Amino acid sequence: MKIHVINGPNLNLLGKREPEHYGARDLEQLKTWLRKQRPEVDFTFFQSNGEGELIDAVQRAAGKAQGLVINPGGLSHTSVALLDAIRTVPVRVVEVHLSQVHAREDYRRRLLTAEAASGVISGLGAWGYLAAVDYLHEMHKGETQAMPSA
Repeated sequence: MKIHVINGPNLNLLGKREPEHYGARDLEQLKTWLRKQRPEVDFTFFQSNGEGELIDAVQRAAGKAQGLVINPGGLSHTSVALLDAIRTVPVRVVEVHLSQVHAREDYRRRLLTAEAASGVISGLGAWGYLAAVDYLHEMHKGETQAMPSA
């Protein structure tokens, strides 16, 4: 199964930026850990601080991935354009946030981009990514098994 994992603004600073909220693991360690946990998954990882580049990455996932995990970072609270891009992807999308957004500032509690997601995982740290991958994998497996044979 192919899963694209897209990370938004400031996630390149994982391990350095507010580790009390985002953990001590950096982005490369997160990628390595996910690959080790789920070696059967073909991952494509992307990170950008630019909204347009994230939109392009979401659009590229269409037709290539069977699932999409996205952590839009701060853009989850503000970006209608990213929301629209996520809505165009014909696969399940899970939005992940490392921190518990509902226990933080008021403005972080509104997840605009989540409106296009199959589900949202918040507050589990890196485990949220793994939960999202497991959900997508199980849903894909169920869809594949339910398909009639040719």
